[in-house]
Amino acid sequence: MSKAKFIILIIAGILILISVGLYTNFLQRRSNVPLINLNENKPTTAIDTKDAPRLTTLANNLEIPWALVFLPDRSILFTERPGRVRFIDSNGVLSPTPIAVIDDVLSAGEGGLLGITIHPDFSENHFVYVYYTYSANGDEMLNRVVRFKFENNTFSEKTIIVNAIPGAFFHNGGRIKFGPDRFLYITTGDSQNPSLAQNKNSLAGKILRVTDAGTEVFSYGHRNPQGITWDNNGKLYETEHGNSTLDELNIIEIGKNYGWPIIQGNQTRKNMETSIINSGPDTWAPSGTAYLNGFIFFAGLRGQALYEYNIANKNLIPHLKGEVGRIREVVVGPDNLLYITTSNRDGRGIPDSTDDKIIRVNPAKL
Repeated sequence: MSKAKFIILIIAGILILISVGLYTNFLQRRSNVPLINLNENKPTTAIDTKDAPRLTTLANNLEIPWALVFLPDRSILFTERPGRVRFIDSNGVLSPTPIAVIDDVLSAGEGGLLGITIHPDFSENHFVYVYYTYSANGDEMLNRVVRFKFENNTFSEKTIIVNAIPGAFFHNGGRIKFGPDRFLYITTGDSQNPSLAQNKNSLAGKILRVTDAGTEVFSYGHRNPQGITWDNNGKLYETEHGNSTLDELNIIEIGKNYGWPIIQGNQTRKNMETSIINSGPDTWAPSGTAYLNGFIFFAGLRGQALYEYNIANKNLIPHLKGEVGRIREVVVGPDNLLYITTSNRDGRGIPDSTDDKIIRVNPAKL
């Protein structure tokens, strides 16, 4: 082939490609339908929540809602400390009557019906777990974790998972969650007996883990932990009440000693862990804790705020300071919004005529 013919063929090819492109563009504009790139992933159906209101009240006139958990269909189960399990359906409607009233709950001081969670395989087994205070031998306060089967809007098949956790009028811990390892984690308070936190043979002042082999002490030396969560790398964070001040946020590792009552705040000692941050002379009284997009959010009771800890730069910012009163719980919903509960009717707050509440929070608008 001569050089001239080769050049002519190249030019002809370019003209054909231009013509095809112009015709395709014409068809696209005429039909007003975008062309489909078969190599692209199919579009997702993720919910756009950026325009959700800053605060939305989902339920009010509640009595000390302590913990809540989402079910796979986006409905909600939550506890009220006097012993009731309540239900909000997937349309956001609160059932006027409790799903269950647990008769042996002892609601006194900080004790009562506290944590709630569901099994990772809830869709198959319908298992719900609760943590509550009860009375033994007439006047002894103890705590236990119990499993129920939740079907047809009723609780059945009560099974005790962990029993006889030391309890008291104060310092009962009470948060329960399944970790990324699919095991159940339980926070317990020192039951107003600080020495028990250092006693590995006691269930008090610990984070416990329930595995297939039974219940083990995951960490110890805790005063009154009420919040746990995991980041996207599986790292466990915990919030803990100090002795009036020096409330803590800790990173928890298996087998470690977190110091109470020997050290607290910024204090150090060999073979004991110091908190990553603490409240210093202020009081957070931290409770529920949740991880979202590089941040740890935790509820403040006496602090009356929703605290946001930036893992990367270690900054702590309080939100909603004094706006809704005492905040007990915070969880991340399936919509990536935050859900909090107030605790203004627990004897330490100043409730208004609509307390207590469950409130949805848009973190983008804090």
